[in-house]
Amino acid sequence: MRSAAQLRLLAVSLVLVEVGGQTLRAQNNEPSASIGITRAAGSITVDAELSDPGWQGATRVDTFYETNPGDNLPAKVRSVAYLTYDQQFFYAAFEFSDPEPSKIRAPLGDRDNVPSYTDYGGVILDTRHDGKTGLLLLANPHGVQYDAITDDVTGNEDSSPDFFWDSAARITEVGWILELRVPFSSLRYDDVNPQTWGILLYRNYPRDFRYQMFSAKLPRGGNCLICFSNPLAGFTDLPTGGHLVVAPFMTASQTAHPTGDLGTALQNDPFDAEAGLDTKWTPNADHALDLTLNPDFSQVESDVAQIASNERFALFFPEKRPFFLEGIELFSTPIQAVYTRTITAPSWGGRATGKFGSTAYTALIADDRGGGSVILPGANSSDLADQDFSSLVAIGRLRHDLGRSFISLLATDREIRGGGYNRVFGPDFQWRPGDRDIVTGQLLFSQTETPNRPDLADPWTGQQLSSHAADAYWSHTTRTVDWFGEYKDFGADFRADDGFVPQVGYRQFYGETGYTFRPSGPLSRVRTFFISNYSADTGGDLLTREISPGIGMDGRWNLFTRLRYSADRVRSGDQTFPRQRFIYYTQFSPSRAISQIEIEGLLGSEVDFDNSRRGFGSSITLTATIRPTDHLELQFNGGRRTLDVDTSDGHRERLFTAQVARLRLVYTFTARTFVRLITQYVATKRDVSLYDSEVDQHSGSFSSSALFAYKLNWQTVLFLGYGDTRTMTPEGQLERDDRQLFFKLSYAFQR
Repeated sequence: MRSAAQLRLLAVSLVLVEVGGQTLRAQNNEPSASIGITRAAGSITVDAELSDPGWQGATRVDTFYETNPGDNLPAKVRSVAYLTYDQQFFYAAFEFSDPEPSKIRAPLGDRDNVPSYTDYGGVILDTRHDGKTGLLLLANPHGVQYDAITDDVTGNEDSSPDFFWDSAARITEVGWILELRVPFSSLRYDDVNPQTWGILLYRNYPRDFRYQMFSAKLPRGGNCLICFSNPLAGFTDLPTGGHLVVAPFMTASQTAHPTGDLGTALQNDPFDAEAGLDTKWTPNADHALDLTLNPDFSQVESDVAQIASNERFALFFPEKRPFFLEGIELFSTPIQAVYTRTITAPSWGGRATGKFGSTAYTALIADDRGGGSVILPGANSSDLADQDFSSLVAIGRLRHDLGRSFISLLATDREIRGGGYNRVFGPDFQWRPGDRDIVTGQLLFSQTETPNRPDLADPWTGQQLSSHAADAYWSHTTRTVDWFGEYKDFGADFRADDGFVPQVGYRQFYGETGYTFRPSGPLSRVRTFFISNYSADTGGDLLTREISPGIGMDGRWNLFTRLRYSADRVRSGDQTFPRQRFIYYTQFSPSRAISQIEIEGLLGSEVDFDNSRRGFGSSITLTATIRPTDHLELQFNGGRRTLDVDTSDGHRERLFTAQVARLRLVYTFTARTFVRLITQYVATKRDVSLYDSEVDQHSGSFSSSALFAYKLNWQTVLFLGYGDTRTMTPEGQLERDDRQLFFKLSYAFQR
C-alpha cells in the first residue's frame, strides 16, 4: 500500500512539472537585457592589453548592478566588459576601475584558490540557454583561474571540474584589467545556427563589505541564478565538435614499511613505475566521451581530517578526481545514490555525457579493483566494512527538461566478482511553479545480494534484500519570508553501494521557516529562523525530535554568523536522551594578511553513543588562513571535542578528548608553480575504565607531506613529492608507519 501511495504522489507531481514548465516564464520578473555579439575584426593575444585589432568593435557592456549587499543598485565602482569571438574561441575582457588600487586583494595560488574575500571577475556562461546550468570562468588580478559548474536545479556550485581556457590580468594605476579566451571545444552547446547563449558578467569587490556586481538584476528571494542571465545573441557558424584530448601519464614511486611490528625499522619496497592514459573526445558540441586506463590520482591532496569520536554515521569527503567530473551536476539528486568515491581503484573507466534536445544524459562504467570501505547503514548508526573484492560498476541518468522543471531517471549497478550485487533504480523530478517555489522528489528501489563474506562483515552472508527510499521537499522564498519542508522514508533493507546513504530504516519530517530583514550599519542582513525535526524508525520508535530557534547575520569583513539553541531527544541503544545545546558558526575576513577566520562548534548536554548514557560535551573547529605576502599562504585547521559523563558514584569524569591539527603551507612562485607542505596530527585519549567495551587508551596518527608542482594546465603537470606517516600506539607513542617518494609527469595532447 505504501509503494502505491508513493507512485500516485509521483504521478501527480509529474503532471505539476508539465504545467509548471509551461507557466513559469509568465510568472518570472522582467527579462534581463539582451546583449549582441559579433565576430572579432582581427587577431587577439591574451596578455591583458586591449589594443589588439580584434577588440576594435567588440561588444561593450558597462551596465552593472550591485546585488549584494545592495538590492540591484547602481554598481559601487565602474566596470566595463568587452565580448567577441572568432572561429575557435570566445573572448571576454574587463576594465575594472578601483579608486584605491593599493587595496586590491590578489594573492597568488593554485587553480581554483580564488576565495570570496579576494578581488576577481569574469563570466558565467549558459551555453545551452536553458536557464539551468552555468559555467563559471573567473580569475583574479594575477590571472589565477577559478572554474566551476553552478546548477540552479540543485543550488550547488562545484569547483571540482576543470576546463581548458586562458586568462591574463594585470593591476594598473586605476584598477585592473582581465582578459579571457575560451576554446569552443571546452564548451557544450546545441547544434543550431545562429546561436543564443545566456551570460552573466560578474565582479567580486571585497572591502568593508563583500560587494557583488552582475550585468543583470537578480531579484531577492528568487530560487535561481542562471535563469536571470542576459541573452547573448549573434553567434554564427560555431565549430560542431571533433576535439580530442589525449593525456598519457607516468608515475614512479617507492614506499617503505616497517620490517616487523609498528616501530621497527623501515624497509624500502621494490621500486614501482606505472603508466596510464586519460582521453576525452567530443564528437560534436553536444556530447563528450571519456576513457581512462589505469588512472592515477596522486595529484589529489589529502583530505582534511575530521573528528570521528562519538559519531554515529560515516563521514563524507568530496570527490576530487578529474575523470569523474564531466557533467558531475547530473549525478546530483535528492538522495545521494551516486558517490563516485565508492569506486576506489578503477583499472579502467569509460563515460559518455551529452544532450539530445531537452534530454540530458550521462553514463559511466568502471572496473573497480576494490579497496577502501563499504558503508553498512542502519537506522541509528552506520558501520564500515573492508571492500576486499573487485566489482564492475555502471551508473546512468536521463534528465528531461520541461521549462525550468524536469523529470529524470537514475540507475546504478555494482556487480561483485565472486557473487553479490547492488542495483538501484527510480525516478526523480523538480517542479518550479514560479520564481519563489521549488518542489523536488525522488523515489528509488534497490535490490541487493550481499557478498558471502562474513569474515569482512557479519551481515554479509549472501542474503538478498530489497526496499525503497523516498525524499520529497518544498521550499518557498520571498524577499523577507522563507520556509522549507521535507519528508524522507527509507526502508530498512535499502542499499546504495554506489552512493552515500549511511542511514536507512527511518522516516523523517523536517521543517524550517525564517524571516529576513536588512538593517543599515555594520550588519547588512539578519535572518531569524525556527527549525522542527522529527524522525522515527520504521517500527515507530523515536530516533530524534528537535526544536531549534536561531539567528543568522551578514556584515562587515565578509561576516557570516549563525547561532541557534537546540532542544532535542535522541536515541542511543534502546533509550532516548534529552539534550540542550548551543550551536554556533562564524566566518569573517578581517584584512589582506588575516584573510579568513572560521569558527564553529557546540556546547551543552550530550549523549555518549558508545555506552548509551548522558553526558556533557563541547566541540570547536577553527580554520584560519593567513597570507603574509601574495606568494605565501598559511592555513590552519584545528578541532577539539570532549565528552564528560556521570559515573556511578556521582562524579563527572572525562570520557575522551579528541583533537585534530593540520597546517598547510603553500608558496606560489607563479600561477603555474608552487611548493606545498602539509602536516596533520589526529589524536584521541580515552579513560578506558569508563567504557563498557574494550578500547585503546590512545589512538591517532601524524602525517607530513611535501610537494613541488608545475602545471602548464590542469592535465599537463609535473609533481615531485614525499610523504611520511606515523601511527599512535595504545601507549600514546607515535611510531613510523610508512614513507613514500613519488614522481608524476602528464601531458595533454590536443587536436
